[in-house]
Amino acid sequence: MSRQHHHAHKHEHEHGVQHSDGLIQPIAIFTAILATIAAVVSFLGAHTQNEALYHQNDAVLKKAEASNQWNFYQSKSQKENLAKFAGSLITDPEKLAFYKKEAERYAKEKDEIKAKAEAFDKESREANIRSEEALHPYEKLEISMTFLEIAIALASVTALTNKRWLLYVAGGAALVGCASGVLAYFV
Repeated sequence: MSRQHHHAHKHEHEHGVQHSDGLIQPIAIFTAILATIAAVVSFLGAHTQNEALYHQNDAVLKKAEASNQWNFYQSKSQKENLAKFAGSLITDPEKLAFYKKEAERYAKEKDEIKAKAEAFDKESREANIRSEEALHPYEKLEISMTFLEIAIALASVTALTNKRWLLYVAGGAALVGCASGVLAYFV
């Protein structure tokens, strides 16, 4: 290989590296910014899921409490019915008064238990609503994360191929990802 040809090849290589370095630094910065945004979006998505699960667990616990109260209510209803039935079979006024009083006590206890059961049912429904509300932004955050990952991948391909137009596509994907992340909490 001639000295001149070797020198030309060396110059071409240096020029290519300089041209590539000119694109690599902005891509590296762009990718670092996207990775930071993606980390924030990922954290928000995980937080959203955790909050929704917390409320869902609360709903399940309240539903279990309501179920326990409804079972207790059924038990008191059976005791009330047995007291009424026993009272209908007895002719002794003193025992009749006792069973009547027992039936009234069970009826009163039933009302209190029913109120508690209904309150737990209401709390369960409200916790389910809070869970759904907490999960509302999750889908948009997932879309955001997907577009940010696409943007990072395209930026990496841009660095490897030196195709500047890919950086614009990556920028578009990044904009869609960022907009979706912002819209997750405002729409």
